[in-house]
Amino acid sequence: MIELFTDGASSGNPGPGGYGAILRAGNHYKELSAGFRKTTNNRMELMAVIVGLESLKKPGMDVTIYSDSKYVIDAVEKGWVFGWQKKGFEGKKNPDLWQRFLKIYRLHQVKFVWVKGHAGHPENERCDELAVQASKNKEAWLIDGVFERSPQT
Repeated sequence: MIELFTDGASSGNPGPGGYGAILRAGNHYKELSAGFRKTTNNRMELMAVIVGLESLKKPGMDVTIYSDSKYVIDAVEKGWVFGWQKKGFEGKKNPDLWQRFLKIYRLHQVKFVWVKGHAGHPENERCDELAVQASKNKEAWLIDGVFERSPQT
């Protein structure tokens, strides 16, 4: 069983942002994070989940995701994202990330657990630290193509 703890942060909506994720399976522990020059909190919350799931080495894993994001959890647990997909995500925000999420989500057995943010949950607090640190690390910022064009394109 794999535990995935996630959080996203953004200073401004849009503004500089980042995500943090922790993967834990038995004695194995891995922290993941990255920052973006211009993004939104919801994109970073979803990106943390995506990157965590994408880092799993093989399909068919039992994964429990701990998140403080009602945006992400409700979209999946209440089935909204599946309806959005059937309608081509018309009028919905973040279709690029939701499509990426669904692709990796379907490879695993995923369960979500909501945790209250900024309430002393150790892994959630650590993920928040990772996300905020990444959002402030200007030298390592990535480009979120929804808001800006990458210099390479």
